[in-house]
Amino acid sequence: MLDKFQAMRAFTQVVTHRGFAAAGRQMGLSRSAVNKLVAQLEQELGIQLLHRTTRLVQPTEAGRAFYERCLDILNDVAEAEQAVAQLQAEPRGVLRLNAPMSFGVLHLSPLLAEFMAHYAQVAVRLTLEDRFVDPIAEGYDLVVRIGPPVESASLIVQAVTTVHQIICAAPVYLKAHPVPSHPHELTEHVCLEYGYQVTGSAWHLTAGSEILRVPVAGRFCANNGQVLRDAALQGLGLALLPHFIVASDLAAGRLVPLLTDYPPPTTQLSVLYPVNRHLSVKVRLLIDWLEQRFGQAEL
Repeated sequence: MLDKFQAMRAFTQVVTHRGFAAAGRQMGLSRSAVNKLVAQLEQELGIQLLHRTTRLVQPTEAGRAFYERCLDILNDVAEAEQAVAQLQAEPRGVLRLNAPMSFGVLHLSPLLAEFMAHYAQVAVRLTLEDRFVDPIAEGYDLVVRIGPPVESASLIVQAVTTVHQIICAAPVYLKAHPVPSHPHELTEHVCLEYGYQVTGSAWHLTAGSEILRVPVAGRFCANNGQVLRDAALQGLGLALLPHFIVASDLAAGRLVPLLTDYPPPTTQLSVLYPVNRHLSVKVRLLIDWLEQRFGQAEL
């Protein structure tokens, strides 16, 4: 019975190396064995795949089309074999990771400690920063990001969980300023601005099915959520921040939630990595680890 995959390998090697002898050397087979495999493949398909002369072997028109398809199929088989082999392998090596500063400090660092304790052969190189990072251009295996979905033909973007945001202020600020009852009143308040805000100097809030864009202004702008949280605690103004940064302050009364009838749109925690069908074991395991920890919760 014909081993079709072996015959397809023989055929592609003949086309690639332009001869039966060269293909045989690549496969560790005799010239005649390669010729027999290709002839059996042609017989089974009922088409001529190769033009053969004493000096030249080249694909027919049908053979060229079949060659391209064979390459795809054999590559898929090789990738499947590699994926299975990786599942059996212990993850090892350096994992280069980038994440937002506040999320990294508050939530990611304890998770990574658990991950590294479980996988002793993995070394992590973590960089924390709040700007958008291109993992391909900057050499990261995985980037964790909080924000609107990113569309890119060169990146896989995988949502992990929903992130809620909230407007809040310290009681000391609210003693000196009226509590806003409508988003339009934000223009009368001092607002703490986030330096990487994609909406610019404006906050987006929901009013039913409508999205309100409200211009805001203040004396203080920072590119880190924990810095803005600290400024809000000091009474410097209103802050729009992810709930996970201010949850304990809200529970303790150090910050007061505002405009809860007009919540900011939710955003998402995502992981980004290059389009790569040979995703390494250590990256796949860390993505799974993140999903197990955060996938069933909302931040």
